[in-house]
Amino acid sequence: MKTINPWINFNGNAEEAFTFYKSLFGGEFTKIIRFKDLSGPEFQVTENEADKILYIGLPIGKHNILIANDVPEVMGRVCENENRSKIYISAESREEADGIFKGLSAGGEVEGPMGDSPWGTYAGMFRDKYGIEWIVEFDSNV
Repeated sequence: MKTINPWINFNGNAEEAFTFYKSLFGGEFTKIIRFKDLSGPEFQVTENEADKILYIGLPIGKHNILIANDVPEVMGRVCENENRSKIYISAESREEADGIFKGLSAGGEVEGPMGDSPWGTYAGMFRDKYGIEWIVEFDSNV
């Protein structure tokens, strides 16, 4: 297996969230597809959802892509407070870990502040302002 790429569902604010993530991680979106870009009777969306995101990708690091979409209203809302998974970021230094943690957690809810972990790493955990859960960790032994 070469990579694992996280895919996040949003309730209509995927583009806003990914613009924020891009401001922190840098890079360019690999692709943006909107619901209106689809054609055919098998996939119909309302006019107010036409500009919502069907697919957006942001490269993170050398081999990974953070991916997302907006969930069409007909499929129901995503319950952001019930995420059962976290996106894990392995930083290359304590300074990088602190910067990523500070930037991504701004406006969110810190579950565990950055600090030395019982397993010998430097780590922190939070839910960002879009309800997405993250872990940022630096392991000096890797």
